[in-house]
Amino acid sequence: MDKKESSVVLFNQKQIRRHWDEENELWYFSIVDVIEILTESPRPRKYWNALKVKLEDEGSELSQKMGQLKLKSSDGKKYFTDVADTETLLRIIQSVPSKKAEPLKLWLAKVGYERIKETEDPERTFDRAMKTYLQKGYSEKWINQRLKTLEVRKELTDEWRERGVTEDIEFAILTDTITTTWSGKSIKSYKKLKGLKKENLRDNMTNLELVLNMLAEATTTEISKEKKPSGFKQSKKIAKQGGHVAATARKEIELRTKKSVVSSKNAHHLIKRNTKKISNE
Repeated sequence: MDKKESSVVLFNQKQIRRHWDEENELWYFSIVDVIEILTESPRPRKYWNALKVKLEDEGSELSQKMGQLKLKSSDGKKYFTDVADTETLLRIIQSVPSKKAEPLKLWLAKVGYERIKETEDPERTFDRAMKTYLQKGYSEKWINQRLKTLEVRKELTDEWRERGVTEDIEFAILTDTITTTWSGKSIKSYKKLKGLKKENLRDNMTNLELVLNMLAEATTTEISKEKKPSGFKQSKKIAKQGGHVAATARKEIELRTKKSVVSSKNAHHLIKRNTKKISNE
């Protein structure tokens, strides 16, 4: 699962860690947090491990539908934690004898409904993203640019689906193709340059990097709409063409400015700069 957004949500004043998978449009919840609420056990992790073994012995397929993500623990560090989407989590809840099961089911349905409303009304998503980035310390100018990239990205992924691209790995390869073509660096090497690991690359791009990445993706979308490729292989050729347009722009900018567009600056530099500006004012 690609880590896009992790947060904490409350149920009866109890924290449940969660993660939003943007590509699949699914919430993933920390199973042990839910188990702790249902059982009030002082050792919820041990309870969950025993229940997991029991379910596997009974031939349950739930284990195949669960995953693991690094979520922040009470000590501030991140550890791999078993997570499940809403459907799978509801099935797990049914295996736990607890009077709190029904209210939790209703709560999960409400959380899911809130995200569905955002899907139906994209403005809600942008409002939530704006608030999150402001809280992190990004400038409004950068945020507006970043939100525009979300719109462009959504149009591109919709176009890819229209052309028969469905697998997550295919989306990842096409994205990497565009990035490598326009920037001269694969996503992996780009992240290494910026000192990133699991962080979102776009959240660590300068305004100019965001603009060129957006140009590459928007151009790929338009070329794809015009040429109507069929499937992954043909879409990959289009991705290179879109990336090449942005690469040409990048080289022209670098020629005029005498400096590289692809920067080692990351979110730390962007936020630090904005915080300093605010404090001076």
